[in-house]
Amino acid sequence: MLNQPLDRQLADAVRDPRLLKAGAALSANDLPLAERLLKAHLGERPMDVAAIRMLAEVAARLKRYTDSERLLARALELQPGFRAARLNYATVLQRGEKIEEATREVETLLREDPHDLQALAIGAAVWVRRGDFDRALLTYRTILDRSPEQTRLWLSYGHVLKTVGRSTEAISAYRQAANRLPTLGDAWWSLANLKTYRFSSEDMVAMRKALQDAGSVEDRFHLHFALGKSLEDASNPADAMANYLEGNRLRRTLDPYNPADIEKLVDHSIEKLDAKAFALRGGGHQADDPIFIVGLPRSGSTLVEQILSSHPEVEGTAELPHIPALVRQLATARSDEDPRYLDVLLRLSADERSMLGQQYLDRSRLQRKLGRRHFIDKLPNNWAHVGLIHLILPNAVIIDARRDAMSTCFSCFKQHFARGQSFTYDLADLGRYYSAYVRSMAHVDRVLPGRVHRLVHERLLDDPEREVRALLAACRLDFNLACLAFHKTERPVRTASAEQVRRPLNRDSVDAWRPYEQWLGPLAEALGRDC
Repeated sequence: MLNQPLDRQLADAVRDPRLLKAGAALSANDLPLAERLLKAHLGERPMDVAAIRMLAEVAARLKRYTDSERLLARALELQPGFRAARLNYATVLQRGEKIEEATREVETLLREDPHDLQALAIGAAVWVRRGDFDRALLTYRTILDRSPEQTRLWLSYGHVLKTVGRSTEAISAYRQAANRLPTLGDAWWSLANLKTYRFSSEDMVAMRKALQDAGSVEDRFHLHFALGKSLEDASNPADAMANYLEGNRLRRTLDPYNPADIEKLVDHSIEKLDAKAFALRGGGHQADDPIFIVGLPRSGSTLVEQILSSHPEVEGTAELPHIPALVRQLATARSDEDPRYLDVLLRLSADERSMLGQQYLDRSRLQRKLGRRHFIDKLPNNWAHVGLIHLILPNAVIIDARRDAMSTCFSCFKQHFARGQSFTYDLADLGRYYSAYVRSMAHVDRVLPGRVHRLVHERLLDDPEREVRALLAACRLDFNLACLAFHKTERPVRTASAEQVRRPLNRDSVDAWRPYEQWLGPLAEALGRDC
């Protein structure tokens, strides 16, 4: 079969009854059946590139991106001209944060056909990951000028416009998506997620109608989150909370979460990473480039990033995935909440830990565009891996951005996160996660006193200059007035707070949870004294 031309192989695949059945299973999203059929087929015909590509699709849908990547690489090894497989390969590499590799595949595709809309769309997503927003915007605009009916690309275009601060144009792009497909919940949620946008009464009628007509769970939970935001703005807490509760309930059906996992990781960290463990392990990479901002989402961390990025020696990048990737690499596990990685970490020599620090720096280099002395990694979940950060990058700065527990957790509950924050879709889970975070950071304070600088959001509101001066001192930076006028700094901001940090400090969200207190019992109970 390997010697057959690709078009002959694909033609044979279309007529193969087993592959037809596997294709039907894929269309029905019956992934277990599709996987069984394809594996049985490949057991007999291991070089069938069409079947390999289909199995890679199964793996990708199951979020087994490493398996999907391996399968697609094999298909391209067998048939380098298999363009559909290369398109899939570039997509999987991009989703797996292998941006350099994805870039090479996209460039290969565009050399072969610079007008291929699918390759251009993948390329635009890659340019976003690279932080090349101008190129991404131009690419999306090129696609939409030629093919304006591509509704979801209007969303992607809007997201980049929001990132670079062109909010009026972002609203227009989101509106294009909502007008073209009113049941597309993500379009309405994208408008709500601007935080500063206010829905009209006509919008609320349209969203309720869309909710009646929406077929998918994904559209429905996006609409519930958007309606919740519009009703909150209209000072209708009962109806707003009903929508937040239902949106989170639906979201959880697609994203199971076990709160015991993070608690076990914290328990293991406290047991293994005591003061003696750190005292016995010097070394690591000596670079002082990174500034890590950790904590919970919606805790004011984007504000801290904006303040620091206003300093001429600091570049804000993104919520970089590189520390969790190192965790998974150490544990050879898919989860970055697997405590086994700590046992591997503690067996490493100083040189091996230095090599991990170098890996982190190498992977981060792609996001550094301005040539500044320091850069920020704002992935909040890195709080769980402060010990790893210290052991591989002992001179990195670590900032714990903390906000009132109820305010933080309620803000998380109102937020739909695209990925990575599965703990936010249940009030009790949120409380347990916040408590685990507080317990972990308290342990770090005991065994590495002074290692982490804590910036409390409410104190920043009370005395901005004092807190900003202390923050800059912790980062070993001279005071700069631009850091107090952070809202004037023009830079891409990729988080839900993008529009909020382009405004001066304000107390708009202080105690926003109080009108909802009667529904927040499970959260308050889980928080306990941490509340």
